[in-house]
Amino acid sequence: MTKPDDSSLDPDQRRAVEERARQLLDRADAWGRFPTPVDDLLSAANLKVAPSSIFDPAAILAYIRGRAADAAISIKSAMSKIFGLYDGHENLIHIDGTVAKSKQTFLKLHEAGHHEMPSHRKMFRLFQECEKTLAPDIADLFEREANNFARFALFQGDAYARKAADYDMGIKAPMALAKEFGASQYASAREFARSNHRACAVYILNPAKYVDGDGYHATVRRIEVSSSFMDQFGRPADTVITPDHVLGSVLPIGRKMTRPTGISIVDRAGTTHDCVAEAFDTQHNILVLVYPVKVLTAKMIIMAAEVDAF
Repeated sequence: MTKPDDSSLDPDQRRAVEERARQLLDRADAWGRFPTPVDDLLSAANLKVAPSSIFDPAAILAYIRGRAADAAISIKSAMSKIFGLYDGHENLIHIDGTVAKSKQTFLKLHEAGHHEMPSHRKMFRLFQECEKTLAPDIADLFEREANNFARFALFQGDAYARKAADYDMGIKAPMALAKEFGASQYASAREFARSNHRACAVYILNPAKYVDGDGYHATVRRIEVSSSFMDQFGRPADTVITPDHVLGSVLPIGRKMTRPTGISIVDRAGTTHDCVAEAFDTQHNILVLVYPVKVLTAKMIIMAAEVDAF
């Protein structure tokens, strides 16, 4: 099942979030420093990462003893967030140390977003002091705002997009940019599609599983598209990639990557276009990059493939 929307905001909401992230980048003097100096950003926000994660069972007990009456509420909130918690009273963030370091980077900036957005900080402090919880629609908005804050801070505004424009189109580009910015492959692949001036789409798939009698299936976690891809082709609505799907032959089964492979895609006007698909297995997800042939450099070599259009 595809994941629900975790990042869309209206223009005014986005501008407000990005302005807060821009101010933090300014205070930390972080612009143009790569990988993005997350520790300096947290320091500029007057935030600290708790030395002992609240996600450690022993730390949970200690935290309860130290926080008395409101401890249960705080712990309940921590467990519901799973990977991160912002403690507005102590200017602390708790991060699950068992997740990958690159993911911890985004989590830290996400929690910093809660701290830097005045409405978040006020509400978090209020609800940590009582038995109430945030209304679902407000909680969802706060999470989307914090995600956009983290995205803007991690990728330094449009710095990622400008650097991506200098790369030849291909799956290795977001992989290289992930290392440069200190991001996860997952976050970098999403940003590569969302911010690219060229037509491209990134499918983020869950690990492929073998289905008796039907080969490997991979369910779709998310699909990100560039604005030009959206204009021409629309947003794909696939929920699972099967052997007979146009991308079935691209699944990297038993290997880390698949080479650029020719496919066909039908645009909104019903015209078929020669396109390319290539994939990388991160072990946590399969990232599939799809783009029209016309965005390629002349040096790219494409493997032919017999596929159906979608």
